[in-house]
Amino acid sequence: MLLQRPLNENLELIARQVVEGFILGLHKSPFHGFSVEFAEHRLYNQGDPLRHIDWRVYGRTDKLFVKRFEEETNLRCGLVIDTSSSMQYPKEGERISKLQFACVAAASLLQLMKRQLDACGLTLFDQEVYYMSECRSAHSHYRMLMNELQRTLDLNTDNKTTNAAKALHVVAEQMHKRSLVVIFSDMMDDAENVEELFSALQHLRYNKHEVILFHVVDGAQEVNFEFENRPYEFVDMESGERVKLQPQQIRDEYIEKMRNFRLMVEQRCHQYHIDRIEADLSRPVEEVLHAFLVKRNKLM
Repeated sequence: MLLQRPLNENLELIARQVVEGFILGLHKSPFHGFSVEFAEHRLYNQGDPLRHIDWRVYGRTDKLFVKRFEEETNLRCGLVIDTSSSMQYPKEGERISKLQFACVAAASLLQLMKRQLDACGLTLFDQEVYYMSECRSAHSHYRMLMNELQRTLDLNTDNKTTNAAKALHVVAEQMHKRSLVVIFSDMMDDAENVEELFSALQHLRYNKHEVILFHVVDGAQEVNFEFENRPYEFVDMESGERVKLQPQQIRDEYIEKMRNFRLMVEQRCHQYHIDRIEADLSRPVEEVLHAFLVKRNKLM
C-alpha cells in the first residue's frame, strides 16, 4: 500500500508509482479525446486510431478511410477538488484524510494525462472557487499543477464550509470546450443546497462535458458509524457546532439516513449519466483507481 509512505514526501513520486503500478494492466488508454461533429472521410494513415475507420466504406470500396471531425483534439481534463474543512477528516493519528486521498488520486490522474500528452486543469474550492487553471499540456503547466496539489496536500483550515453547487456552476461556465471533468468531494454540502448541487452537475452535462464523481468517504466512521460505546463530543468541522452523545443512541437512525443519502446520490448520478465512484478511505488510492480504470478500459 503506497500510502503507508509519508505523504510529505514528493507527491509526484508517489503519483508516478501509483500509475506505474496499474498502467501495465491496461491494454489501451481509458480516456480518449472528444470529437464533436463528423465532417468528411480521408484515407487511412498508418498510426491512425482503428476506432475511427469507417468499416462500411471499406466494405464497399476495399479501401481504408477514417472519419474526420470538425474538432479533433487530445483529451482536456479538469480536476476539481473540494477542500472544505469536512474533507480534512480525519485529522488525528496516521490515517489519511479525505483531502489527502483526493490529492494523491488527482496527482495520479495528472501523471496519467501527462503520459498521454493530454491537457489538464485544476480547480480548488470550498465556499468559493479560489484556484482555477486553464487546461494545458505544457510541461511547465504540469509542474505548476503538481506543485499546487503538493501545497493542498497539507492544507489545514477550520470552519471552511462547502458550496459545491456554486463552484461547479463556475467550472461549467468557464470551461468552454468539451472536457472530462473529474470531481473529488465528500458531497457534505448543506441540506438546502442539495438540489442546487445536482443542478450544477446537470449544468456540466448540458455543456457536453463527461463527468466523473469520486465520492470520498470514511466508510468505517462516516457510513457505518463505528465508534466505541462510550461518550463522545462530535464536532462539525465546517460550522464548529458541537454535540455530546453516546454513539449507540443514534447509530441505527444515522446509518439509515446515511444509506438513504448515498442511495439518492447514486440514483441522481445515474439519472444524469454521471459516473460515480465511491472512494472509501479504507481502500488504497491505487486500488480505487485501478478498479475504476480497468472497468473503464473494458468499456472503451
